[in-house]
Amino acid sequence: MLNNPTVEKLKDMKLKVMAQLLSDPDPALRELSFEERFGIMVEKEWMSRKNSRIKRLLYNASLGVNACIEDIDYTQDRKIDKKIIQTLSTCTFLIQRLNIVISGKTGTGKSYLACALGNNACRHGYTVKYYRMPELLLEIQDAKSENRYSKFMKQLQNVKLLILDDIGLKSYTLEESRDILEIAESRYNKASTILSGQVPHTHWYDLFPDPTIADAIMDRIIHNTYILALDSKKSMREVMAEKTIKEIRLTDL
Repeated sequence: MLNNPTVEKLKDMKLKVMAQLLSDPDPALRELSFEERFGIMVEKEWMSRKNSRIKRLLYNASLGVNACIEDIDYTQDRKIDKKIIQTLSTCTFLIQRLNIVISGKTGTGKSYLACALGNNACRHGYTVKYYRMPELLLEIQDAKSENRYSKFMKQLQNVKLLILDDIGLKSYTLEESRDILEIAESRYNKASTILSGQVPHTHWYDLFPDPTIADAIMDRIIHNTYILALDSKKSMREVMAEKTIKEIRLTDL
């Protein structure tokens, strides 16, 4: 009889897993002491909440690619330094507020790597947000037209890891350059950013019409950054497509 009100109180405190375990106990745990059973209940509640938070962080991150750091292809011609990736996988760069710049031609896996690092950051409990740069600039314009520019930029500032993909698909206007500088300034020494694109960072100056703004952007991004230059003789999209087709054929056998 004691369990019913206790279960309801656990539910009221949003301890749903503990409530479930108490109302429907595992017979295999009956031989354990109270402390041992209670410890298992707390552990399962904690794990459930942790998994729910990770799921929520991944959903809010809106990662462009479903990628995991454990699945990164270290084929020799891709020139990915496994030791650097292992270092980045600890998320120490987020604690140190360092950035990552990923460059390489189409198909080298830039977006995959950026999203894999974002996925890993979510699993470590950090807030992440992914944008393709063209889409971000459009969102900024919408925010301006709807008088919520300051609020939107504040949201970007508060994200622990901001991923900006497809940098340099075109040259930026003066207004866009100022918006990019505002993002770089607001996050400098406060949060980490991953920037990914085909254009090497050494050519970013050419993307901005005003050399002063270009200098300011570069100064706030490049000096505290891991530089990852990818290469591949074969498009990673082609490699993934071949892998998928092979798996389908094996399933049909």
